[in-house]
Amino acid sequence: MEITDIRLKIDEIDEQMLALFLERMALSEAAAASKKAQGLPLVNKERERQVLARVAEKSGPLEQYAHYLFASLIELSKARQREIYAGPSPVAARIEAALKSCDEVFPKTGLVACQGTEGANSQAACDKLLPRGRIMYFKTFEAVFDAVDSGLCQYGVLPIENSSNGSVRAVYELLQRKRFAIVRATNLFIRHELLARPGVKLSQIREIYSHEQALGQCGKFLASLGPGVKIIPCDNTAVAAKIVAESGQEDCAAIAAHACAGLYGLEVVEDQIQDSDNNYTRFICIAREPAIYAGANRISLIISCDNSPGALYGILAKLAVRGVNMSKLESYPVLGGNFEFMFFLELDASVREPGVLSMLAELEQGCGLFNFLGSYALV
Repeated sequence: MEITDIRLKIDEIDEQMLALFLERMALSEAAAASKKAQGLPLVNKERERQVLARVAEKSGPLEQYAHYLFASLIELSKARQREIYAGPSPVAARIEAALKSCDEVFPKTGLVACQGTEGANSQAACDKLLPRGRIMYFKTFEAVFDAVDSGLCQYGVLPIENSSNGSVRAVYELLQRKRFAIVRATNLFIRHELLARPGVKLSQIREIYSHEQALGQCGKFLASLGPGVKIIPCDNTAVAAKIVAESGQEDCAAIAAHACAGLYGLEVVEDQIQDSDNNYTRFICIAREPAIYAGANRISLIISCDNSPGALYGILAKLAVRGVNMSKLESYPVLGGNFEFMFFLELDASVREPGVLSMLAELEQGCGLFNFLGSYALV
């Protein structure tokens, strides 16, 4: 058979398949209406297993391909049924309340909690996120959460991910434990410099202070200094600069931002010492309650799933059938668990898009752990 004839035959089959697909989806809609009227649950795992077992039995050597096809059909069917069923969902209720309660445009002012001190990268991120914000500094990430929780501050600004050194797990853990919401985010270019007291040369330096994330981002430079230089982690890059300025020592230095040189009377010993020229840190703005502002086009979640074959695929399939792009998926071990993992997800989607609310409701129902962290704009 010639390729032209084969293609014509495929087109004919595709037409038949499309007609059958539309008929199947119409029956799915009828099933959703029936379930809703009778108060039956939307998802019936036993029924899904029966369908897939029947497919496996009849597919012969193409069983794995047939399984994928019908698993996708089932996900499409559930996605459509969820839109019709629209049963009670805590995450949908939370999002709808957030959409009603917030102002249209993200505010440019407010009292903001930041970790560190003047000159920290968190301060630069805060200035970008809330240009007229008033900043209060705190020693730890948890203290930032506590300041917002108590009502002392309206917002908190925290680093959550670096392009070279990965996620700031401590912040994710606090988001999960304290159930705060992300309301805004921004990417900030991070340029690290080695700063010391005036006149100090690189050959004199025996101690270097900085935050552990900054130290991780400057690993190649630090390795080049040899074993004679002691690396000392501290709370923040700006705190490191302040320590060096107040130490009175000529053999110590800090890895910090350029602004810290002017703030603390230090000089640049080495410039741009980060491993990558494309070194960005993402900062988030947190609030006690979720608020979804105009332009929100990103969703963050923390979820878990069964440790079984296909469990993660089942989650990803719910995104795929709705055309939702996943920009981040990172696993993280559950403390005290027996090789159990939770996942950090970021989705390029708006809760206002058709099907997204029903998708989140379906994820909430099917995941052992589900935490909606927020819907927000990345600016």
